[in-house]
Amino acid sequence: MPGLLRGVARTAVIAGTATAVSNRVSRRQGERWQAQEVQQTEAQAPPPQAAAPAPAAPAGEQSTIDQLKELAALKEQGVLTEEEFAAQKAKLLG
Repeated sequence: MPGLLRGVARTAVIAGTATAVSNRVSRRQGERWQAQEVQQTEAQAPPPQAAAPAPAAPAGEQSTIDQLKELAALKEQGVLTEEEFAAQKAKLLG
């Protein structure tokens, strides 16, 4: 009987160690894959633009509302940041 218990205990220790090692390897692989995905995403993303120029339209041809709609569309597309949008909107509204 002691030989049987020793064998069972040894099997339990080996199985526990194998599970711990397997979990650690899986976690490391997941972290590496996530880091690679982040790098690929950053590499594919276009570089941020410094500042988008205000829509250039002669006075009277385009209403202020139309210009604000264009600015809002640019902001939604990610071309303008919130700060750039606010600055351009302030210019239009005086």
